[in-house]
Amino acid sequence: MKASVIGYPRVGALRELKVSTEKYFQGVLNKEELQGIASHLKETHWRTQSANGIDFIPSNDFSFYDNLLDTAVLLNVVPTRYEQLKLAVLDEYFAMARGYQGKKGDVKALAMKKWFNTNYHYLVPEIEDETEISLVGTKPFDEFIEAKNIGIETKPAIIGAFTFLKLAKFAGKKTVKEVASDIIRAYADILNKFNEMGTRWVQFDEPSLVMDLSGEDITIFTEIYSGILSAKGNTKVLLQTYFGDIRDCYRELVALPFDGIGLDFVEGKKTKELIEKFGFPENKTLFAGVVNGKNVWRNNYSATVNLLNELGDYCQNIVLSTSCSLLHVPYTLKN
Repeated sequence: MKASVIGYPRVGALRELKVSTEKYFQGVLNKEELQGIASHLKETHWRTQSANGIDFIPSNDFSFYDNLLDTAVLLNVVPTRYEQLKLAVLDEYFAMARGYQGKKGDVKALAMKKWFNTNYHYLVPEIEDETEISLVGTKPFDEFIEAKNIGIETKPAIIGAFTFLKLAKFAGKKTVKEVASDIIRAYADILNKFNEMGTRWVQFDEPSLVMDLSGEDITIFTEIYSGILSAKGNTKVLLQTYFGDIRDCYRELVALPFDGIGLDFVEGKKTKELIEKFGFPENKTLFAGVVNGKNVWRNNYSATVNLLNELGDYCQNIVLSTSCSLLHVPYTLKN
């Protein structure tokens, strides 16, 4: 059975990421030195997963600050007050993350909110009426190539379109419906680019699907991905959920042309029941989140094996996966 990790801790064994970013803010490190440390961390984490037999290794799970902020920058969702500072790209990013007070102006950071039921906090993207959502960044593609250059095929992970819109703040009069066509086009462009690069799998993270969904939410989700998936070409798309089950939209999700669906069997109390009741498509791969991504203790292997055996009665293709990103557990006990 193949194994997958949804996301990997990025801080480093000695908290190198935090230390180096602080030194960058203090002017001790320059941009090239900071990016060099980031490249070393990414390579170390990719090689660690490869050496431990992980088949679906994520890329683009690394971030200097926050993955949702990364996605906002990727999609050109940068509020006017930050653009007006006329900072370099990386410094504009950090201005959104932690504010900026200097010669070019004085702005506060974006608001922070709790990331679902974790102790992690994310930065809230702001969609203004003037915002033109489009693919302008290159980070997911750069990191895919970065890993490929050291001989590792990765599964790029990106915050999904539905979750991005659900967690973003609409700062003007625009609504989700009014930006839906733009978000579809931007994510279709992402898939087109990965298809051109020969990427085998792309992971779209949609944790918002485990929340209570209205009929309108489900309609919007379905419409968005019906449009996006028309552009997937030869690239396989994994729709990844975590932090609960998707009881409100299970049937609608499995009916869409995803190649893989990642479900949480740890916090998803009804996940197994949903599969038993409604079945699982033969032409899709189940990425079974059976290893607790938040738990600091060793996995209960007998319970995991028993669950996988039971799922085998309903699913032909199963990949062993973490229940969520490993971002939420300590990197190592060594130090």
